[in-house]
Amino acid sequence: MAAGDFCLPGEGMEIVQQVCSRQFPPCNLSEEDLLQNPYFSKLLLSLSKHVDESGLSFFLAKEQAEAWKEVRLHKTTWLRFEILQRVIQELLVDYYLKNQDTNLTFEDKKFLETLEHRLLVTELTQILGPTQESEMPPLLGLEKADLLELMPPSEDFVWMRARLQLEVEEQLKRKCFTLLCYYDPNSDADSETLKAAKVWKLAEVMVAEKQQCQDAQIQQKEQLVLLEKKSATYSQVLLRCLTLLQRLLQEHRLQAQSELDRINAQYLEVKCSAMILKLRMEELKIVSDTYTAEKVEVHRLIRDRLEADVRLQEQDLQKSRQVLNTYEVLGEEFDRLVKEYTQLKQATENKRWALQEFSKAYH
Repeated sequence: MAAGDFCLPGEGMEIVQQVCSRQFPPCNLSEEDLLQNPYFSKLLLSLSKHVDESGLSFFLAKEQAEAWKEVRLHKTTWLRFEILQRVIQELLVDYYLKNQDTNLTFEDKKFLETLEHRLLVTELTQILGPTQESEMPPLLGLEKADLLELMPPSEDFVWMRARLQLEVEEQLKRKCFTLLCYYDPNSDADSETLKAAKVWKLAEVMVAEKQQCQDAQIQQKEQLVLLEKKSATYSQVLLRCLTLLQRLLQEHRLQAQSELDRINAQYLEVKCSAMILKLRMEELKIVSDTYTAEKVEVHRLIRDRLEADVRLQEQDLQKSRQVLNTYEVLGEEFDRLVKEYTQLKQATENKRWALQEFSKAYH
């Protein structure tokens, strides 16, 4: 590739967005990727001249279109025969059910037998195949000519085919009306002529709706491509923003941490003081609710009496201490006298008890 085949900065991104949005899958390429690979965008632009919107080459796209056209033609032919076959089978089922409920007329029986006979011979003829190879014996020893001899008379066949055409048309008309009522329930109350007119336009309406759905799908794909592009762009922007924020945090966090700690300490101090005041207020509230004026007066009187009793007890204690101090001055002689007094008092008590007992015995 020549030296002039690479793109200038900014030009490659425009080429990628122009090509990838139409012919290639979306590419999450940044400007840096294109600068590192300057020939890549030119390569995409060269490839876009040889492929269509689906990504195939023009020759393969043409062959694919012809193949799909032939497939649709064969599919349409097969669907026609398949619909006709199913309608005939449903018609036979209707006649079988009708024969179970009521007796068929002579013409109905003749039509049913001729149709069944014709279908059976046709199926057997198809089983035998178009030709038989010479080295292989025919199936069950039957030839196609043997089966053709079993065909119903030509005049019965002509009569049956004419009636079958009318029956099939009527069956198809009912199916069309059923499809119309399914598609548009409001048309169920319309006349048969109006229904036929709507059925005639139903194919065009469904084709138009199909085209609208396809257009909506194309728009949805375009929106998805645009969404992926925006998601990739937004992701890169967010990553850059996160990197910038991380750097700012690392640079300014230590400077602001001390101020933040001081503010937090002040906040906790104020909050603690407020909690202490709130507890004191609750305590005072409980005390005020518990002690009324009458209770406080009674408690005051009780306190005065208790204080008076305490003062008397203190005076008695002081006197006792003075007496005890006086006795302690006497020393060991006082202790001996106290012991002797205690013994004499005990002896006196014993003799008094003996005298009382003696007196009781004589009484």
